[in-house]
Amino acid sequence: MTIQDFDILVASAQHVDFAQQICDEMAESAKARGTGIAQRSPEYVANKMLEGKAVIALHKDGTWAGFCYIETWSHGQFVANSGLIVNPNFRKVGLAKAIKERIFELSRSKYPEAKLFGLTTGLAVMKINSELGYEPVTYSELTQDEDFWKGCTSCVNYDILMSKGRKNCMCTAMLFDPADKAKQAENKLKNITHKATLLERIENALRGSSKIIALLAKV
Repeated sequence: MTIQDFDILVASAQHVDFAQQICDEMAESAKARGTGIAQRSPEYVANKMLEGKAVIALHKDGTWAGFCYIETWSHGQFVANSGLIVNPNFRKVGLAKAIKERIFELSRSKYPEAKLFGLTTGLAVMKINSELGYEPVTYSELTQDEDFWKGCTSCVNYDILMSKGRKNCMCTAMLFDPADKAKQAENKLKNITHKATLLERIENALRGSSKIIALLAKV
């Protein structure tokens, strides 16, 4: 079995029947890891599909294989790719990475100026996020929207979060800031241009030196 055996699509109305199965697997996965997760209802997941704010992976035989959805906070200034889950029958083939890449593309398309962020305890997810350009940050750099933090109330680590004044918890916070990435790209271009200009000056100076040497040799 390879990643080519799956279709990774923007979820729609034709996929809402998978909502209950997706929610059940989210809960089972969290229980198996012994970590918390903000619980979502099948109705909530189905609505994300209807809004075109979710990505679903299907095996070529039509079996549900994976899922992830978009949430927006602070009036669209922040976007989270949440609820990443892979069917246990289809793990170890790169589905999580492929789904994350697709939901990242969808998020950037829908909200090009928003900051993308995530909270996770999974090392695999952290690695994927890093490859996409996310960087570890403090909780203070995330949305301060109260509705977002209310989503943590169903997490088994909620008491830890609150005891630390929402400054940190068991999850690692990661952020992709498009403005910061654009600035980094601009600075990189400036450095390349500067180096190219400097190299050109050196080459011109060497040519000048060669001409002088050639003239002196004729004297």
